[in-house]
Amino acid sequence: MNYWDSETSNSLAGLELKKFMSKKKILKYLYHSGELSSTKIGKILHLSAPTTLAYLNELMDEDFVEDRGKGNSIGGRRPNMYGLKKNSIYVIGVDVTRHHITTSIFNHELESIAKIKVESSELKSETTLNKIYNEVSSVIDDSKIDPDKIMGIGITMPGLIDSELGINYTYLTNNGKSIAYDLQQKFNRPVFIENDAKARTLAELRYGAAKDFLNVLYLQVDWGLGTGMIFNGKLYRGNSGFAGEFAHIPLETDGKLCPCGKRGCLETVASGDALVEDAISSLNSNVESAIYKYCQNKDNKLTPKIIIEFAQKGDQFALSLINKLGLALGKGISYLIQILNPELIVLGGRVAQASEYLETPIKQSLYNYCIPKLREDAKIVQSNLGSKAGILGAAVIVMEHILEN
Repeated sequence: MNYWDSETSNSLAGLELKKFMSKKKILKYLYHSGELSSTKIGKILHLSAPTTLAYLNELMDEDFVEDRGKGNSIGGRRPNMYGLKKNSIYVIGVDVTRHHITTSIFNHELESIAKIKVESSELKSETTLNKIYNEVSSVIDDSKIDPDKIMGIGITMPGLIDSELGINYTYLTNNGKSIAYDLQQKFNRPVFIENDAKARTLAELRYGAAKDFLNVLYLQVDWGLGTGMIFNGKLYRGNSGFAGEFAHIPLETDGKLCPCGKRGCLETVASGDALVEDAISSLNSNVESAIYKYCQNKDNKLTPKIIIEFAQKGDQFALSLINKLGLALGKGISYLIQILNPELIVLGGRVAQASEYLETPIKQSLYNYCIPKLREDAKIVQSNLGSKAGILGAAVIVMEHILEN
C-alpha cells in the first residue's frame, strides 16, 4: 500500500478511507515517538484494541512496522512495543545550487541508502526542472527499492521561495506556476520545495550543531548568502514565509548592483560570488600571489574553495580577501545579534569552510559594532554537517511536512 500517494486516498471512501488514514497516522506516530505499545496507539487514535492490533499486523505484513518485544511494565503485564522497520520508509533529497544538483535517498533515520549523486547544472537554465526529474528517476532506478515506500521528495534551492505554494520567485519561476505541483504530477507523490538556507537550518536543528538550542541563527555563506532563524525551538518563517533575507540588508551606500535590483546589499560584499569577483578585480595588483599564477591558466576556474585553499597555504592576497569579507559579514551579523539576541550562530556553506580565517574578522567586527553583553551571549560555531547539509536539509523538509506536522 502506498500511503503517500494522494490518488490512493482520493480513490477511497467510508471505512476504507478511515482505515487508510489510521494506518498512515500510526506510521507518523511511530516515526515521531520511536516506538509505542498497541495500547498507547489505540488511545492516541481512539481505536479499539482489536482494531489497533489488526492495523499493526497489516503494517507488519506490508514491511512497514516491526514487533520490538516486551516493554517496561507500568503496573500490569509488559506491553508489546512496535516501531518502524529499518528501511521501511524512504525520502529523496535534492539539493539544487547555482551550479550543481545533488540527489540521494534516505531512510527514516536519515541514513543515506544510495550513493550521493552530484551533477553539474546551471540554475538559470530552462532545463533545470527536467534535470531534477531525470536525476531523481535515475536514483530511484539505481536503488532498486520499492517505489511505494518513497514517502516524498524534498528540493532545496536558493531564492525567494513560497514553500506552501511551491513557487520560487527568484529562480526557476516556471511562469508563476508551482514547481512542486508540476513535479508532484510527474512523480505521483508529495514534493516540497524550500529555500536552501531554511532547509539547512532545519537540518542543523534536528541533527546538527543547533540540536540542543532554542534560539539560533544559521548563516549559509556560499555562492550567495542565506539565513535561517530558530525561535523557541522552531523555524521562523515570518508572515509570508520569506523571513531571513539577511543578504539584502543595505550595507554600502551606492555599492555594487545586487541581483535583487538594489545597490550595496550585504551579499555583494559577503558571499562566494563577492569573494571571487573581488579576487579577479584585484589580480593585477597582486601578481606575486599564487592566485594570479593560478588564473594565468585559462582552464582554471576560480572558486571560493580555491581561494580558501590558497589562504590555508599562507597566501597573503587570499587571506586579505577572506578578511575583507569577514569584516563586512561581521558588521551585518552585529545587526542581527542586537535585534534577535540569539544564543548560537552556526556558519555553514563553502565560504564558511575558511573556519578561523573567516571567524576572526567576524569577531573583530562584532567588537566594533555590537553591544558587548549581546555579543558575549552569542556563541559562533561551524556547521558539523559539512557538505551533506544541503541534501540532509532536503530530506528533513519531507519529514517535517509529512511526519512531524
